[in-house]
Amino acid sequence: MRPNVVIGFLGSTLDASRQGPERWNKWRPTVGLCMHEDLRVDRLELIHGGQHEGLAKHVRADIAGVSPETEVNLRRLDFADPWDFEEVYGKLLDFARAYRFDPEAEDYLIHITTGTHVAQICLFLLTEARYLPGRLLQTNPSRPAEGAAAGKWSAIDLDLSRYDSIATRFAAAAAEGSSFLKSGIETRNPAFNRMIDEIEQVAVRSRAPMLLMGPTGAGKSQLARKIYELKRAKHQVSGPFVEVNCATLRGDGAMSALFGHRKGAFTGAAADRPGLLRTADKGVLFLDEIGELGLDEQAMILRAIEEKRFLPVGADKEVGSDFQLIAGTNKELGGAVAAGAFRDDLFARLNLWTFELPALRDRREDIAPNLDYELDRFAEREGARVGFNKEARRAFLDFATAPDAAWTGNFRDLAASVTRMATFAPAGRIDVATVEAEKARLQRFWGGGEGRHAGAAGAEADALEALLGAEALAAIDPFDRVQLAEVVRVCRRSRSLSEAGRALFSASRTRRASANDADRLRKYLQRYGLEWRRVRE
Repeated sequence: MRPNVVIGFLGSTLDASRQGPERWNKWRPTVGLCMHEDLRVDRLELIHGGQHEGLAKHVRADIAGVSPETEVNLRRLDFADPWDFEEVYGKLLDFARAYRFDPEAEDYLIHITTGTHVAQICLFLLTEARYLPGRLLQTNPSRPAEGAAAGKWSAIDLDLSRYDSIATRFAAAAAEGSSFLKSGIETRNPAFNRMIDEIEQVAVRSRAPMLLMGPTGAGKSQLARKIYELKRAKHQVSGPFVEVNCATLRGDGAMSALFGHRKGAFTGAAADRPGLLRTADKGVLFLDEIGELGLDEQAMILRAIEEKRFLPVGADKEVGSDFQLIAGTNKELGGAVAAGAFRDDLFARLNLWTFELPALRDRREDIAPNLDYELDRFAEREGARVGFNKEARRAFLDFATAPDAAWTGNFRDLAASVTRMATFAPAGRIDVATVEAEKARLQRFWGGGEGRHAGAAGAEADALEALLGAEALAAIDPFDRVQLAEVVRVCRRSRSLSEAGRALFSASRTRRASANDADRLRKYLQRYGLEWRRVRE
């Protein structure tokens, strides 16, 4: 069995007694805790004030007499006013944050019989908020025939409706969690702030998978890490944060990277590999761009979520991993399900807690606070503080918040822009000239639509020429070239011929009684003398 750890206050009145045998006829809550046959106390963290040091040592000695296996640690905590809610809550919160809890290895009981009523209420609130990751414990005296010295113990509930001041402090603690998820940025977009408040509640109350949707650069990865850090602070996870971009996992290597493999499972498997799922045990696994995973990997991910078990490549025995999944995607997974590119059962499992992060252009009121945040990040990285001249800041914000500011890369664009201006800032001040140069740079980047399309078309033409040769490409009509270029692009993004076929024929395949998309795609490529393997290479 796991050790039981009790945390509670020394009772300056209830735990006090005169020296002598008669003290064993009196109920003393802290000593009585360690006298129950059905309550094993392996360690007692006894909080006391400096003026009660002697009583605390006396109680520890008596506990050693009745329960020598109980380790008693005296924790001195002084209050200027033990009836001041704010002081007591604040110091107990500091105690909880500093204490090295290990919920995976120990069970915790929070004893709220002793101490002032204020202390008892604060212990309750900290337990409800998971800063103290344990169960509440109350003790009370019993009749002499039942053993007066030991008393009784039980779980309790409290009515906190009349404690408005501490309820306000508790609400402030929840707001602190939301601010933490936003990296302390005072965001002004109402919809985004409501979403973050919901995420904060889900993060501390649920271990179900979460799905973060939104365009590239909207901050999914950063938010996932903040969710992990918040859950770790609330003692909900103890393992690591493991992040992987699923778009980088291809072919057989995807299975090995995610689920691990056994030595000799395939050519090149010179040693066992634990895989990302096992590495994330007791922690959080963030699968960014989960829509890029193949259907086989999706099936195994679903089983690992539901049963906490999976089979490594080349193994004949399953392994376990208890992780929480956060998934990210810039795709519309519902459409991918309809196209047969994403499993509907996995989507249903992920869709319990779905949050869509808006693009930067939809949060223009948040550009100013994020501008200050990026300047702070630059100062941390480079060790140099850079600021704006008043006119320069106004000029940049007028440009950044204008309706025609595209911000195609979202917050990555903003971060890069601030880095460039801060790097070129003369004497540590960003002036109007620096802003004007950055505005021109961004306008070229955003406004080059035709240029980008021309560049993309040129790249596609080069790809086709590399596959077919210049002479064969010249013999194909421009209309057919466009179609062939799109087919090649989809093939190179897909993991298998079947997956590419499903993506290309997603609409027509639903109108046929039977479909062999892979064969249909193979025949199309053969018209131009192309094979799947050659296109992929």
